[in-house]
Amino acid sequence: MIKLVIAGIYAVLAVILCLPVHLVLWLSIKKNPYKGWTKSWKFIRGFFNGLIKISGSDIELRGIENLSEVPADKGILFVGNHTSFFDVIILQTIVDRPIGFIAKKEFKRVPLFNWWVADLGSLFLDRKNVRAGLETIKQGTDYMKKGLSLGLFPEGTRSHDGKLLPFKKGGYRMAEESESAMVLVAFTGCDDILENNKPLALRKRHVIVEFSKPFYPHELDKKDRRDAYDEIPTRIQAMLDTHK
Repeated sequence: MIKLVIAGIYAVLAVILCLPVHLVLWLSIKKNPYKGWTKSWKFIRGFFNGLIKISGSDIELRGIENLSEVPADKGILFVGNHTSFFDVIILQTIVDRPIGFIAKKEFKRVPLFNWWVADLGSLFLDRKNVRAGLETIKQGTDYMKKGLSLGLFPEGTRSHDGKLLPFKKGGYRMAEESESAMVLVAFTGCDDILENNKPLALRKRHVIVEFSKPFYPHELDKKDRRDAYDEIPTRIQAMLDTHK
């Protein structure tokens, strides 16, 4: 519980005291989006590293070398399973390029926090509004064309029992239409840091994050691309099975 209190105080103070930095980053993004996102990523990943250190958790990386197959100034669509808020926090700290996320629209209502999320190039998705959802995908495609990577959790929400929920495929179009690479990510143990603890507490845990080889959906014909999309949950589950 003490770690959770320390992390909460750390997060609140960081979000409030660094507001002037947010203004600088916002202006930088307006002037040059990619450079601005890069500055935001470097700054915010430092904050996220602090949270991981407070938890005391260690992270085992598998397949991280696969990311070097994609030029560092090109966007990647990272597609992963989702069990914890720490999925986002950890992914930010281990990838080799600026990355935003597709977040559910409810986070847009969180004061101050929503500004920092947007600084990363993250987008807020309304899954109940088809037209708004398509507009978000279009904007994400544009961001990826400019070199930003995006994290996508196709389950749409966190799984609370470790089992994969049905994957929604609409977001995959961002990689396809921006002609960007797609990399699958399997997270194990992130929910043990926070969500699985009763009473709620921040605990030291061993986390495994595994990356697949990159592939380019736009290079596949229509049938092969559809099959590749259908196989994504199976491929992620296969990686998760090796973590046991």
